[in-house]
Formats: sequence, structure tokens, C-alpha cells
Amino acid sequence: MSDRTPSFDGALVLTGGGTGGHFFPAMALAEGARRRWPQRAIAFVGARRGIEARELPTSPWPHLLLDVEGFLGRSPLRAARSAWKLWRATARLKAMWRKARPWAVIGTGGYGAAPALLAARALGIPYFLHESNAAPGALVKLLAPKARRVWCGLEGVRSLLPGADCLVVGTPVREAFLRDFPAASALEPPFRLLVLGGSGGARALNEALLEIAPALLEAAPEWELLHQAGPAEFERLKDRPRHPRHALVPFITRMDEAMEAASLVLSRSGASTCAELKAAGRGAILVPLPTSANDHQRMNALALASEGRAAMVEQGPEFPARLRASLALRMTDADARRHLSVPPEPNQAVGLSLDDLGAYFARGSAAQATTTEMK
Repeated sequence: MSDRTPSFDGALVLTGGGTGGHFFPAMALAEGARRRWPQRAIAFVGARRGIEARELPTSPWPHLLLDVEGFLGRSPLRAARSAWKLWRATARLKAMWRKARPWAVIGTGGYGAAPALLAARALGIPYFLHESNAAPGALVKLLAPKARRVWCGLEGVRSLLPGADCLVVGTPVREAFLRDFPAASALEPPFRLLVLGGSGGARALNEALLEIAPALLEAAPEWELLHQAGPAEFERLKDRPRHPRHALVPFITRMDEAMEAASLVLSRSGASTCAELKAAGRGAILVPLPTSANDHQRMNALALASEGRAAMVEQGPEFPARLRASLALRMTDADARRHLSVPPEPNQAVGLSLDDLGAYFARGSAAQATTTEMK
């Protein structure tokens, strides 16, 4: 466990991580809760090896990081070890929460959220789920029936969670995205292609970019490339030859500013990234992760493409050539690029979710007051 164990008594606990698609919605909800209930303690619970293990220690948020890991794709022996770690972490939280009971728990998915949500269910602590993706994950499916509410990013998720009390709110975005963004069409040269290759499973995307970027940038002299590779991939790729206008960085802290300066974005299609693209009004070429659970990234990309906000390029045979053709079309043809320039869509997911959370406790308080009066 982390050394910065928070006080959970009466706290709103946020849990979710492993990837940015799970962690950043939790961060957005925490930011909103802090504004709405400034006196309420807020704490995070996550995993030692997820994105939260990098982000939370440098943040002001009290947090607890647990030794848990995912099950998917594991050998029977490693799956058994993962199950043992999950049981141990859940038991530790249950022991803590019997003495210092949280106000509520909000889970946004990922294996790092499992201990807190399982502990909340076992102890009768109110818990809420947010499912950003078009296809719900295994943890959400398991816990949705007894959740006080499941907040859904997309309408289609409702039918995939029978027995759950669902409310469609959209996907929360961080506070920095809750502002006005200038239209992409207002940007002037040098135009920027922003490449988000820092997510888990992005090696194929990073490799393809290094292969095709020199020819792309030679054919489009008014363009530059800002390429987020992720810390591990950056170390692997930093000494590879690159075009002079191809900047490679391990991580982008102010993603809102990076998107604001981008005329086009290339990325995997995690739900959090898709929500940020909509909030910023930036068109994208999306490459779904082929191994995403329940093929949810492909469904996310198709949803954005159906709104005219993205084009989808799938991995497979001749992937670099097909990706190069799709990028070259938008980088050299302003009309083709404008077809992806749908205006920003204000994001209301945080407000709708927290309105619902507050209403739940208000109903409980009203019911308790009525019972007291009747006595």
C-alpha cells in the first residue's frame, strides 16, 4: 500500500485506473465534487501499477495504492495470483472501512477499481459506477445490478446492463476541457498533427508513425508532428531517426492545450480521449486497439465516426500504408480536414453525475426525516 493512507471516514472515494480511460473520468468527477462539496473529504483508491500510480503521488489528492493486477490474458497460475491479491486488498479495505466508513464510492472501471467496489458492496456502502465505453467491462457487468446508479457514456450501454439502474450522462472530462475552444479551422500554419501513442497497447501505432512520418512531413511542408509516445515507449524510441519536424515526448501534461493547438489528432479510441476530442472540437483519425475488451475501442471509434468527428483506420494487413493514406488526405486537403471539424460539444457529464449523486443522498435524508417525524 501507499504511504499516504487517506482518512476515509465520511469521504467520497473515487476508484478507477490502470489506463487513462478509467483514471481521467475519476479525476474529472473528483474535481467536480471538490467544487460542489468543498467540505467533503475526497480520496482515491487505485493500483500500484496503473496510470494512477504515476499521477496520484504528484497530485494533492489523498490516495491509497493497492497491490492488485488484471486478470485478462493471464495464465492460470498468474490469474490465481491476481485473484489472491484482489482478495487480500479487498479484505484490507473492508477492515479499514468498518472503522472509518466512506460516504460513497464512485468506480470508473479498470482492475484497480475492483477492491474498493467489492468492499463497498460487501459493507453496504452506496456505490455508483461510470461506464464510458460503448461495451461495458467485466467489472461493471458484475457490480452494476447492485449499484445505486450506473452512469453511462453512451445510450447503447443501457441495453447491455440488464437489471441495472442506468442514467446516460456522457463521459466526464477534466476541468481544463470545460471551456471554450477555438475552431480548428481558425488555426494557421504551421499546422500540427497531434499523435497520442502513449496508451497501453500503442506500440503498433508508434512504430507505424516512425515509418511513415518522414514522407508525410515532406509532402506537407506546412505541418509539424507532436508525438506523445508514453514513458516506456519514449525510452525505446528516443534514439530512432526522425524528421526534424517530428517531436517525440514521453507525456503531455496539459492535454487541453495540446489539442487546442492541433489541426488533426491521431489516437487510439479510448472513451476518455473520444470525450476530450468532442469537448475540444478536434477531428481525429482513430485506430482502435484490436485487443480491447469486448472490442469496445472499435465501437467507440464507430460512434465518433457516425457523428462526423473521426475517420477510423483499423490495424491489420498493410496498416502503415493505409494509415499514411488517411493522414495524407487530411494533411494535404483542407476540405477533407474540414469534414472532421464538427464544433465542440459542451460536456455536462460531471454535473449530471454529481446532480444524481446529490439527489440520492437528499432522498435518503428526506426519508429519514419523515420516519423520525412519524415516530
